[in-house]
Amino acid sequence: MKKLEKILESKSKIRFPDCDPFNHLNNSKYIDYIINVREDQLLAFYDFDIYKLAREKGISWVVAQNQIAYLTPATLMETVTIQTQLIFCNEKTLLLEALMWNENKTVLKAILWTKLVHYNLMTKKSEIHSEELMIFFKQVENPLNEKVSFEKRVENLRFSNANK
Repeated sequence: MKKLEKILESKSKIRFPDCDPFNHLNNSKYIDYIINVREDQLLAFYDFDIYKLAREKGISWVVAQNQIAYLTPATLMETVTIQTQLIFCNEKTLLLEALMWNENKTVLKAILWTKLVHYNLMTKKSEIHSEELMIFFKQVENPLNEKVSFEKRVENLRFSNANK
């Protein structure tokens, strides 16, 4: 069986319509950029098509919670590097971590944790992941070394980034 990457990485360019009058990426758009990149990464790295699953099996995931820390502005026409990883999974939920960096990954711009709940589009209720999905998630899950809160994770990443 092929070993799957656990930390996925892609680049994206910050576009004019997504910026505020100061040429900074609008706060709400950070999530859009990250989610769009994650969808592309799932297809490119894992051949995992969430829209095909929705069409053919009537299953998807809904966002239950977003926690985001804005550390340094992303600016108009800047290329950013976005890393994503699944840091936790269980029978009903997934926890995705995303880091937005400058292009060379020397300046951390934002940290996002998104909690997703498995959802049946037919019954309109949450449901447990299938055994097949759990096998896949366990292959790509990259748990943090220690159980920490979002705030502590932000603090740890800021500190380690400051010491680069």
